[in-house]
Amino acid sequence: MPPTQLRIGTRASQLALWQANWVKSELEKRYPGMEVTLTKIKTIGDKILDVPLAQVGGKGLFVKEIEEAMLRGEIDIAVHSMKDVPTDFPEGLGLHCITEREDPRDAVISRNLKFAELPQGARIGTSALRRQAQLLKIRPDLQMVIIRGNVETRIRKLTEDNLDAVILAAAGLKRLGFTDSVGEYLDVDVSIPAIGQGALGIECRLADPVITETIAFFNHADTSDAVRAERALLKRCEGGCQVPIAAHGTVSGGQLRLVGFIAAVDGTRSVRGEISGPTAECEQLGIRLADQLLAEGGKAILEEVYQRSIGE
Repeated sequence: MPPTQLRIGTRASQLALWQANWVKSELEKRYPGMEVTLTKIKTIGDKILDVPLAQVGGKGLFVKEIEEAMLRGEIDIAVHSMKDVPTDFPEGLGLHCITEREDPRDAVISRNLKFAELPQGARIGTSALRRQAQLLKIRPDLQMVIIRGNVETRIRKLTEDNLDAVILAAAGLKRLGFTDSVGEYLDVDVSIPAIGQGALGIECRLADPVITETIAFFNHADTSDAVRAERALLKRCEGGCQVPIAAHGTVSGGQLRLVGFIAAVDGTRSVRGEISGPTAECEQLGIRLADQLLAEGGKAILEEVYQRSIGE
């Protein structure tokens, strides 16, 4: 029997609330009479807005306080953007569901110009070293400007900070109804997405059978297999949310194709590879591709990235 009440923990940003409210709506549709409430929790990542995430330790910045509330029994589940979720969890907690992925691509918001049409030395706003590295690899002339804040704030920075373009995840723009602002969607071969980009994760106390059974319907098998492969690659590389590592998995006919990428922050050095195999081996595929990338130069690149971040 599902519970009569269920408490969702969420960040208070516009996008996080959209995601949590979507989960709330789906639960209420499936279980008429269930009372679902939202508990808004401010995380470290929401409090520190004037420093690049890479400099404040990207791992867990958007989930730690929410997980602490769950361990205290104040909430039953947490809804996260998968790209914000670390690969390790506090004892007793874990991801039980990964939802069907929204558009995984990166989107360009500019002054009516495509990415290839941006002028020499164009100023590009982004929050991710992953995007920065991949775009500089293609266009080393670009000037990257680290921007923070919610989706609407970042869109406004195009004019407020006199930028030529800002790059954001397409999924958030689509969920919040900002697609009219998008000038171009970057193909995943041009800008490989962040690990888990476009998917939502639902975290809970794994030993609570009532909750785990109640939310099980959210899990989308193909997305889950793809994201688990991406996360296995990230964990093997010992990468956090804010290092220049990208991976994107796609599933078709029980087969998984995984593309991975590791780069120096300035895009001058990079290694890319791909692997395919049955979805039943999704995590092993992620580990094998990570090992391949690390052996082909990724390990040296990441060591340099970490040394630089320590120096800063």
